[in-house]
Amino acid sequence: MPEAASRTPLDGVDLLLADLDGVVYTGPNPVPYAVESINRAQETIPVGYITNNASRTAVSVAELLTGLGLRAGADDVVTSPQAAIVLLAELVPPGSTILVVGGEGLTSVVEEHGFRVTRSAEDSPAAVIQGFHPSVSWADLAEAAYALRAPAGGEGIPWVATNTDWTIPQARGVAPGNGTLVSAVHTAVGRLPVVAGKPERAIFDTAVARFGASAPLFVGDRLDTDILGANRADIRSALVLTGIDGPKQVLAADANSRPTYLFGDLRELFEPYAEPVEKADGGDRVVTAGTARVRVAGNAVRIEDEGASEIELLRAGAAAIWNAGTPIYALDVDPALYS
Repeated sequence: MPEAASRTPLDGVDLLLADLDGVVYTGPNPVPYAVESINRAQETIPVGYITNNASRTAVSVAELLTGLGLRAGADDVVTSPQAAIVLLAELVPPGSTILVVGGEGLTSVVEEHGFRVTRSAEDSPAAVIQGFHPSVSWADLAEAAYALRAPAGGEGIPWVATNTDWTIPQARGVAPGNGTLVSAVHTAVGRLPVVAGKPERAIFDTAVARFGASAPLFVGDRLDTDILGANRADIRSALVLTGIDGPKQVLAADANSRPTYLFGDLRELFEPYAEPVEKADGGDRVVTAGTARVRVAGNAVRIEDEGASEIELLRAGAAAIWNAGTPIYALDVDPALYS
């Protein structure tokens, strides 16, 4: 086993799982160093991809990844509809009629598992399954609400949502996501669905089971969905700073949303990872990560050595703040840590 100081984040890992937007690509373009790093990892371990996006099929996602230069097939892609159908199958009998709110990415999975798709509450569906698609309309949400309306004294039929992301990135900007559509139905019926996608653990459990892994590592770019979900699934995680969340969000992360590793980019999968080390110095705490050093004196968090890279400094600063036992808003944090 490698010495602690020379161990890389991939040592001992038998499956690399990656989020897509912000990790592999941004819009139509691959994230710098992502494709070559993932291909390098795939030379020794399986690589899988996890996406909350319910509007696309696994086949179409795999084609997109292949077009970027990755080696990916449909079986390498785990979608939130695939995780949702596992939950649904536990709630209703095989072959049941299911009211589907969503597009082909969802209907294809429902049909593949032997369920009958309907769009009308008048067909007495056994459950409702809901996922995002740009074509979802008020009429679709109304049919879901009609179907989910519970009889007097009853609980109503099961309701499964692929995910509850509040927003979804689009070419023209950020648009309302499935969470807003789920919320509309929730407001009408007064109850919440069972959720399959990140940050719930169902999608992670589906991925790990598919690959038969025992020591996976998941890479994401969002603390509130990717890292929180991996933590709930007891999976080691890495936050890469190529997508949504940056240093300011990292330093303020709550205990449930803190990653195992912090990366500037995916090349760091293969680099020795210096874990932050804390030592007492008089009444102060000093945290080092590689060559970076941060001191905590009272409520003041100050940089003593910026180290060899910005990511080393962020690792030291994050560890110093996370272990302070004091909310970040009560600390006087050196602005250079998050600027």
